[in-house]
Amino acid sequence: MSRTAARSLLLLTTAFAIASPPPAIEAQDIPHIAFEKYQLANGLEVILSEDHRLPLVAVNLWYHVGPANEEAGRTGFAHLFEHMMFQGSRDVKANEHFRYLEGAGSSEYNGTTDFDRTNYFETVPADQLALALWLESDRMGYLIDKLDQKNLSTQQDVVRNERRQSTENVPYGMVEEALFHRLFPATHPYYAYVIGSHADIQAAKLEDVRRFFKQYYAPNNASLAIVGDFDPADAKQLVEKYFGPLARGPVVPKITATTPPVTSEQRLTVSDQVELPRVYIGWLTPAIYKPGDAEAGLTAQILAGDKSSRLYKSLVYDKQIAQDVAIVLQSELLGSIFELYATAKPGHTAAELENVLNAELARFRAEGPTAAELERARNTIETNLIRGLERLNGFGGVADRLNQYNHYFGSPDYLERDIQRFRDATPASITAFAQQQLTNDKRVVVYGLPGKRDLGAEIPNTHPTVESANESINAPAAWRASPPASGAHAYERIDGDLRRAAGSAGRRRQPGSADGRRREPDRQARRRGFCRRNSRQRHDNPQCSCYRRRGGATRCHASNRLDDGSVKRDGPVADGELSSRPPFARRRRSTS
Repeated sequence: MSRTAARSLLLLTTAFAIASPPPAIEAQDIPHIAFEKYQLANGLEVILSEDHRLPLVAVNLWYHVGPANEEAGRTGFAHLFEHMMFQGSRDVKANEHFRYLEGAGSSEYNGTTDFDRTNYFETVPADQLALALWLESDRMGYLIDKLDQKNLSTQQDVVRNERRQSTENVPYGMVEEALFHRLFPATHPYYAYVIGSHADIQAAKLEDVRRFFKQYYAPNNASLAIVGDFDPADAKQLVEKYFGPLARGPVVPKITATTPPVTSEQRLTVSDQVELPRVYIGWLTPAIYKPGDAEAGLTAQILAGDKSSRLYKSLVYDKQIAQDVAIVLQSELLGSIFELYATAKPGHTAAELENVLNAELARFRAEGPTAAELERARNTIETNLIRGLERLNGFGGVADRLNQYNHYFGSPDYLERDIQRFRDATPASITAFAQQQLTNDKRVVVYGLPGKRDLGAEIPNTHPTVESANESINAPAAWRASPPASGAHAYERIDGDLRRAAGSAGRRRQPGSADGRRREPDRQARRRGFCRRNSRQRHDNPQCSCYRRRGGATRCHASNRLDDGSVKRDGPVADGELSSRPPFARRRRSTS
C-alpha cells in the first residue's frame, strides 16, 4: 500500500544540469481545464472534467483533514487512517480493495497524507468508473463497521514500523526531524512528522479513532474529482447512487493553530550513523499561495534548483567541498518551510559548508537575482507544473490539481492565476523576500555529524483486548451488497442488484503468475530495491509504501503487508514476503 506523499508544487532538489533556459510559456499556451462543480445534498463537492483522449477515467478523493486538524497527544491519526482505509469496509474485505482494482485493469491507485489533507485516487478503464466510485463510497460510509481493535492494533504496528523505516533508519532522518522540532513548538501540528510519534500512535484508543473518523471522513468534508473519458450525465447518476445515501457528518471544527515566528537564530548538533557531516538551515516563509510564497519558490530554484544553480556551482563545482546541495520548499496552510541542506565531501566540515552558504546567501540578499536567473527559474517551474497536467491522475495530474485548488480556494479554477503569480515576480520582489525572510535571526541551523544515533526509549508494543465494531453511521442501501459489474469478473443481476455469478468466485489470476497462484518466496531485498530505485513507478505501486519526509522528499520502500493481511513484525523493519513482482510495474511508466 502506498503512503503519503508529495503534493508540494515545488520539490526542489538537485537535478540534471540545464544548459540554457527552457523556452518561455506564452499566456496563450497555458492550458484551460474545463470542469463542472456541483454539490450533493450531504455536502460532498463533485468536480467533473471530460477528457476523451484515452479510454481512462481518474477518480480522486480529497478529505480536508491532516495533522493540522489533530489534537495534541494524538499525532499521526490522519496518516493512520490512510492505512485503515485500505483494510476493508462493510462490503469490501481486507485487501480486496487492491484486488478489485487490479482485476479491473487499474493503472494506478494510491493514498497519501500531507499536513493539511488526505487523498485517495485510482485510474481505471473508462467502463470501470462505477467500480471505483463504489469502492470509495463504501469505505467513506461503512469503514467504521470494520473498525475494530484487531485492525487498529495491526495498523498501529504497520505505521510504527513505517516510521522506523522511513525516518529513524534513514541517514539524516533524525537530524532533519530535529530541524522541525526547533522551527515549531511542541504543541504545533507540524512539530511531529505527518506519520506521528511512536508514543501517540501506540496510545491511540479505539474510541478516539472512531470519533476521528466520524468527524472528518464524511461527505461534507470531502471533494471528489472525476477526470477522463466519461459521460457527465452517467457520472452524475453514479455519484448520486453511491455517495448520495451517505449521511452528512458533524460540522468540522476550524483549525485554530497558529505558527509563531522564529525571532532569534537557534543552533543544534545531532549525531547520526552517517559517514559525512551535513548542514541543515531552515526558515519559516509565507503560507501556500499567500503573498511571498511564489518568491520563495523562485528563490529556491535560483539558489539550488539544479546543477547550474548558484549554491551547487559554488559548493560542488568551484570549491568542491560538498557532495550535494539542495533547497526544498514545503508550502503548507499554517506556514511554509524553506529548507536548505548540504552534505560535505570527505575531509571537509559542517562549519566550512555553513561559512560558504552564509557568504552566498549574503550576496543574494544584497544583489538579488539576475533577470536571466529569474526567467530560467520561472520557466522551469511553469514547465514542471504544466507537464504534470499530461496525466489524468496521480501527483500533480489534472484530477489532483483540480482538487488541490478546490481545497485551498474553494474553487478548482486557479491554474492561470497560479502561473501568473510566478510571472508577476520581479528581481526586486525576490530581493525583498530574501532580505525580509532569509535572515540569520529567523533561522534554525542543525549540524548532522557522524556518531551514535539516539532514538530514545522504545515504546512498549502492547495492545488491549480485541473487540469488534458493530456500529454503522449510515443506513443499509441495496447497492452495497456487491460491487458493480467488472470486466474482470462475471456478475449477474438478481432482483435489480448486481451480484457475482455462481462459479465466478474462484481464484483470481495474480499478476506475474502463470497459474494464478500467489507465490511467497523470500523476495524482500529485491522488493525493497525496486521501491527505492524506481521513482517513476513506486508511487503507483500498492506494495511500495511511499512516505513524504520532512522537506517534501519522498521515500519509498517495500510494504510490510503480507498477502493474508497480516504484518511481519520480526526484524528491524516490516518488509513482508510479497508476491512475485509488483502489479503493473512493467506495464506503466509515470512521469511523477
